[in-house]
Amino acid sequence: MKRGDDMVDGHEGFDIEDNGNSNGGGSFVIGLLTGTVLGAGLGLLFAPKAGSEIRSQLSEQASQLANTAAEGRRRATETAGDLANLGREMYGRARDAVTRGTDEAQRYARDVADDVAGKSRG
Repeated sequence: MKRGDDMVDGHEGFDIEDNGNSNGGGSFVIGLLTGTVLGAGLGLLFAPKAGSEIRSQLSEQASQLANTAAEGRRRATETAGDLANLGREMYGRARDAVTRGTDEAQRYARDVADDVAGKSRG
């Protein structure tokens, strides 16, 4: 398997190096939510409207924010599930390779022992 391959057995490779950026997704979501709240508050502060209009607008923005958060959670859950499945698959492949290697080593050791025993008798 070459290191430069983009695909290995039908799976895209993942770069798991830690570049000190282990919570990049969480920081982005927090920044997005903070910006949304600040933007909504400033918009209401500088655009005077009737109380019912403000309540309606706040309700709509809260609903949009809830939808955005739910979509982010859905994506994160889906990605975590995909990564868990990939990890299980890789574990299974490694376990099978170790089992095959162990069986082959035992077979080789038996063959060598049989050859040594046969030569010592003969």
